[in-house]
Amino acid sequence: MDDHTVTAVDSDLARLSHAVAAMGDLAVAQVRAAVDVFSRHDLPAAAKVVRGDDALDIQDAAIERSAVRFIALRQPVADDLRRPIAAMKIAMQLERCGDLAKNIGKRVARMDTAGGEAQVADIVALGQLAAERLSAVVNAYRQGDAQAAYTVWLKDTEIDERHDSVVQGIVSGMINKPGSVGDGTHLLFIAKNLERIGDHATNIAELVHYQITGQDLAESPRPKL
Repeated sequence: MDDHTVTAVDSDLARLSHAVAAMGDLAVAQVRAAVDVFSRHDLPAAAKVVRGDDALDIQDAAIERSAVRFIALRQPVADDLRRPIAAMKIAMQLERCGDLAKNIGKRVARMDTAGGEAQVADIVALGQLAAERLSAVVNAYRQGDAQAAYTVWLKDTEIDERHDSVVQGIVSGMINKPGSVGDGTHLLFIAKNLERIGDHATNIAELVHYQITGQDLAESPRPKL
């Protein structure tokens, strides 16, 4: 490729990366907002979280169009091909995180109360951990930091273990107070949504690492921390 073409390719890829990072920031904000409205049982704010998902859907579609157009026009290979493919896949994962944040907002609106103090504190802690993981992997993507992405990938089991502990607490509360079964069921779904956000952060970490290094972490054994 001549210098002009190389410059154009670099510019296209930079715009695509910027769009994905901006979508990531919005997804993190949505997750944090969902955890916040849950903690305060704020119904108007929960409705705002639900409506906010539309913006992520729009960004996901725009990134897919840009990536497909880049591949069709530039016919990239090697590193330049991994970047648009990773961008599409990461955007899809971020869009799903938005869906899960929206689901939390919907659950909050259906609950009679916020839940027991200990239950709320445990779920908020789980949500904050999931948001931190998602934020860390978005920053790893923005900075092109394969090691940071690998670190997020290594910590996948922490959210799973925290989720299991939260579920035990919710189920115990439902057993001890049968009248709380309705809200307890919503709490179980909220906890599961947060655990799935952690899974998507792990998936994004694999994509970021693969984009940068060409190494597929999904095929690598996860060492014990």
